[in-house]
Amino acid sequence: MAKILVTGGAGFIGSHVVDLFLEKGYEVVVLDDLSSGKISNLNPSAKFYQMDIRSPEVREVFAAERPAYVSHHAAQAEVRRSVAQPLFDAEVNILGSLNLLECAREFEVKHFVYISSGGAVYGEPERLPCTEEHPVDPICPYGASKHTVEHYLYMYRANYGLNYTVLRYPNVFGPRQNPYGEAGVVAIFAGKMLSGEPALINGDGEQTRDFVYVGDCAYANYLAVTVDHQPGIYNLGWGRPTSINDIFIALAKATEYTRPIQHGPAKVGETRHIYLDATKADRELGWTPTVTLEQGLEKTVTYLKASEQVL
Repeated sequence: MAKILVTGGAGFIGSHVVDLFLEKGYEVVVLDDLSSGKISNLNPSAKFYQMDIRSPEVREVFAAERPAYVSHHAAQAEVRRSVAQPLFDAEVNILGSLNLLECAREFEVKHFVYISSGGAVYGEPERLPCTEEHPVDPICPYGASKHTVEHYLYMYRANYGLNYTVLRYPNVFGPRQNPYGEAGVVAIFAGKMLSGEPALINGDGEQTRDFVYVGDCAYANYLAVTVDHQPGIYNLGWGRPTSINDIFIALAKATEYTRPIQHGPAKVGETRHIYLDATKADRELGWTPTVTLEQGLEKTVTYLKASEQVL
């Protein structure tokens, strides 16, 4: 039975990746410090190590488990925190990732899947939708740190033969997303709407994103380790924009929310418009998104209603 190590496997997206690989018959090891992940997200069939990816003890996990594959989701993923604490952002996202890469090299991991950010690395796009060849000019430390590791992956491939796939995620949403965080506008809005609280839009709400359901992104991880393809960078996305105002309106309908739209100040370092061309992922991995925005929003609202996160 093949074994995969999923960092951040108790988190929103990582836990869905864990579930899928277990479903496909893999042995799954999870590494998560629970700074944002939750034990309740963790599949009990996975072996769990509570650990920071920066820790020297990560090497001991690799030595004991000898994973054939790594899916690296663990990260400092908040744009605002990266702006306020760029050193911390770099420590986790760059040095933590390097710690994993060194272990992957030493213990001869077959394939390393790295989760990058299609929403942050490109900065303010020159053209849309963004292909993988679009210039990379991030306007926040988070985007810069996520992109930096892409260069290290190229070097580890060139110098040590480490196979890798970079998945540049769009705006991912779905069950288990934290309605109290900053990264997931769908979960935040849905949580507040179900609680009858004011849901505040940052800026005018006309900023646009590429929203993809979490299950579709998890499946891209599975394809990355099972489909023969060239090492490199792959965008995920629908290739079409959805405004934050449109998300608000759709969620208000799904939750029967009647309060009017309220706007606050725009976030520093936030890209105005971004959506991604995933033609390469379709061509080389056989990946296309399957869950529509409406279907995904309904699944998210149903989950939040059933969970203890919303009273």
